[in-house]
Amino acid sequence: MKRVRCPKCDEFITFDETRYEAGQSLIFECPACHKEFGIRIGVSALRDTRRAEQQQDAPASGEGVAHIVVIENVFHYKQVLPLSMGRNTIGRYMKGSKTTVPIETRDPSMDMLHCCIDVRRDKKGRLRYILSDGPSNTGTFVDNEILADRETRYLEDGSIFTIGATSILLKTN
Repeated sequence: MKRVRCPKCDEFITFDETRYEAGQSLIFECPACHKEFGIRIGVSALRDTRRAEQQQDAPASGEGVAHIVVIENVFHYKQVLPLSMGRNTIGRYMKGSKTTVPIETRDPSMDMLHCCIDVRRDKKGRLRYILSDGPSNTGTFVDNEILADRETRYLEDGSIFTIGATSILLKTN
């Protein structure tokens, strides 16, 4: 099952993508606002571009960089989002935002630019994951402690941090 978002009211519409072929166009009417909009089944050009950029930034040894697993505590929705080398800005999805890892959420306590994870190599060539607050209005929590302004924390595989009502798990590849 796939979910599409209404461009007018952000309501999600669920449909069975297996019933359609790649390249086929579909027209939806939003049950909430009655806006009609269309989509095309298949991989978008933006997704292809992102994948090419991630492969360019991937470590030379063939391992992937990492990904985060987003679990909205109140809303029960899970997302898996990739991280790339360099600065990964994490926040609530909104059209036109400069967030590099947008989270699709209705969580009002998550800012559009909530926190950042810097992925870089140390002197021995190991990947390091460094978390810092955005700064955000509600803060970023690691181990039930709020990060102060300009404070950073090193994360490891399995580290959990919270932004708003959303828990995020770091998984290194």
